[in-house]
Amino acid sequence: MNLNRTARATGAWYLGLAITGMLGVLVTDPLLFDESHPAATLAHLQSRPELAHLRVELELGVVLTQAMAALWFGKLFRRINPVAGAAVALFGMVNATALLIGSALLAAAVTVAGDPALAPGGDAAATVTLLHTLDSQIGKAAGIFFGLWLIPMGWVALKRGRFPRALGWILVVGGVGYVAGAFIDLGLADAPSLLVDGLPWLATVGEMWMLGYLLIKGIRPDTHPAVVARLSATTNQGTSS
Repeated sequence: MNLNRTARATGAWYLGLAITGMLGVLVTDPLLFDESHPAATLAHLQSRPELAHLRVELELGVVLTQAMAALWFGKLFRRINPVAGAAVALFGMVNATALLIGSALLAAAVTVAGDPALAPGGDAAATVTLLHTLDSQIGKAAGIFFGLWLIPMGWVALKRGRFPRALGWILVVGGVGYVAGAFIDLGLADAPSLLVDGLPWLATVGEMWMLGYLLIKGIRPDTHPAVVARLSATTNQGTSS
């Protein structure tokens, strides 16, 4: 198995996740939704239907690329650390499933904006805002599993030397911060925004580093003593024959 080729395919799916996530959450979403002004949100969705549907497509793109990245990380790690590989794949798939539910709610908001008669009580603005709020809250809750998938990813980097150790520490600590941020954001009333936004920051650094490393470097050769000894023995046998 060519692990460098697998690593770069994993990095490509991870890049797709980063691009769809940034375009959807950071670029498109603020142009359409304002939870403090339901009427304005409804007006934006009705006046810019193409952008509204693009927002849904980007959310589905996040689901697809998250699921595929999880599968490819599992494939990449399974011969390095099977438990960590299974954990990364599992947590990534759970996160993708949660986001899929959120994307359905987002699509429902766009549908109600296009046909206000579907809104309970005829209040399309409130219904659209509620559906978007539910999507946002699901995304925050799913952050627990997004943080969890970074921890075994970092563990592999720390234990087998296939990635820089500093990257491993950043991923592990950043993953813990991501999980803690989700608990604080959803569990504490009036949680400090600086704390909620700051805790996942290290995880973002680790993600960008891992993404770039996979695409540019691939993966380091295995320097584990048992592996090196086995390869040396195989080489010696080949030379003697």
